[in-house]
Amino acid sequence: MTKIPHRAVVFVGDGRKALFFRNEGDEKFPNLKVESAFEDQNPPAHDQGSDRPGRVSKAWHSGQRSAVEMTDWHELEELRFVKQVAAAVERIVRGEPSTALIIVAPPRTLAALRSDFHPDVKRRIVAELAKDLTRHPVGDIEKHLRDE
Repeated sequence: MTKIPHRAVVFVGDGRKALFFRNEGDEKFPNLKVESAFEDQNPPAHDQGSDRPGRVSKAWHSGQRSAVEMTDWHELEELRFVKQVAAAVERIVRGEPSTALIIVAPPRTLAALRSDFHPDVKRRIVAELAKDLTRHPVGDIEKHLRDE
């Protein structure tokens, strides 16, 4: 069971959506209230980049060429969004010196957040849950946190 201290910040997000909750309940009976939410606009790939992947010659005299892997614009945008989320979490932590932090995100997003979090933020994390709960109602999120 994940213990969520009173007034702790609970972040639930993925590479496209970020939800910040505050626990207005106690450790035994959490009562999450939305403090802020934002969603990234990640347009279709053809709107982000339309160039075909390039080709590279292996050697000027051999005449061999090979294709360059196509850029994944969605992944790049998700990584940029994760950096913005990490900065937002840092602002919250700096504004409240005693805030406990719970992070809920899919495994890839969680890994990206870990590498982007400032050491001050990392010290405040009391629990992590590697699940995608961004599209779940608040009651389900509370249940998942209690059951873990």
